[in-house]
Amino acid sequence: MPASRQATENKRRIPRQARAAETVAAILEAAAQILEAGGLAGFTTNAVAERAGVSIGTLYQYFADKDAIVLALAQQQVGLALAEIARALSGEIDPTPEGRVRAMVRAAVHAFRGRQRARKAVMEAVLSRGQHSELMLPVVAFVAEHGARVGKIRQPIFARLTPLQTFVMSRSMIGVLRAAVLEEQPFFKSRPFEDELVRLVLAYLASITKEAAASSAAAR
Repeated sequence: MPASRQATENKRRIPRQARAAETVAAILEAAAQILEAGGLAGFTTNAVAERAGVSIGTLYQYFADKDAIVLALAQQQVGLALAEIARALSGEIDPTPEGRVRAMVRAAVHAFRGRQRARKAVMEAVLSRGQHSELMLPVVAFVAEHGARVGKIRQPIFARLTPLQTFVMSRSMIGVLRAAVLEEQPFFKSRPFEDELVRLVLAYLASITKEAAASSAAAR
């Protein structure tokens, strides 16, 4: 094949890929809007396609059914939340120890762009269909790679976390957040709720650090 013809074909692939990504993004955004407005009750592929402005045939090119849309939406939002949490742990938002923890908590609380009803609907659907383990895989990988950074902040008040301690701390946060979402707690996005989660993490870290310091002193 002549080089010029091949180059032309390669250029044509890029817009198609971009349009595909835009279509998928539109479908997922439409799904989130429908779930936020009415939960799972009115959530159908036809409703999503209409809200996204695509034909039902186009929707089925990307998603086998509404369950696939829900899972994709969950994976998308988890990925976005983890990226924001990574920024928090790196100190990009606030470099102070408490600032990093607060930024991490805030990112977790405001996942799903603050759409609490959509978040609950997705959570319920994922749990009822036994897809929770699948959804947790990127979270587990993230915690293994980044989670212990909370305990590696270059401040004397924090000790390093072991994998076990990182697991306990992260799952404690996830458990509280999940319960607050599923129970539709009115305080979910409030500053006092954020403060209590920050207190939870900081107190756990302080306890570990105190114990580590005592063990180090006894070993001398």
